[in-house]
Amino acid sequence: MAEQHPINGLMETAMQKIRELVDVNTIIGDPITSADGTIIIPVSKVSFGFVAGGSDLPVSAPKDVFAGGSGAGITIHPQAFIVVQRDGEVKMLEMGAGQGGAIEGLIAGVPDLVNKVKAIFSKDKDGDEEEEE
Repeated sequence: MAEQHPINGLMETAMQKIRELVDVNTIIGDPITSADGTIIIPVSKVSFGFVAGGSDLPVSAPKDVFAGGSGAGITIHPQAFIVVQRDGEVKMLEMGAGQGGAIEGLIAGVPDLVNKVKAIFSKDKDGDEEEEE
């Protein structure tokens, strides 16, 4: 069997490192449970690129000389959130849906988020007052 070229090992190592970085937990994030029992699951878009190259250098000695390198780039963009409420209702909140982009989507969702946070704190406050009576 013929010996593998050195670039094969270079490419295998780089691809193994990419596999370690990009897994299903990168795309579908870990669930986050809020104080009111709502479960929020982040969803992201992952893009990556990979390049490898090398050259056999001409030498007068009988031993082969190889020079090579590889590189990769990964970009993660948040796309949406899956929201599972206590009553079982499931919603998909897309970032930037119908908007100019992700930032605009976040800004548009702020009023609803503020109302939910106020509701959580008012429930906690009402519960504390009931306990005191």
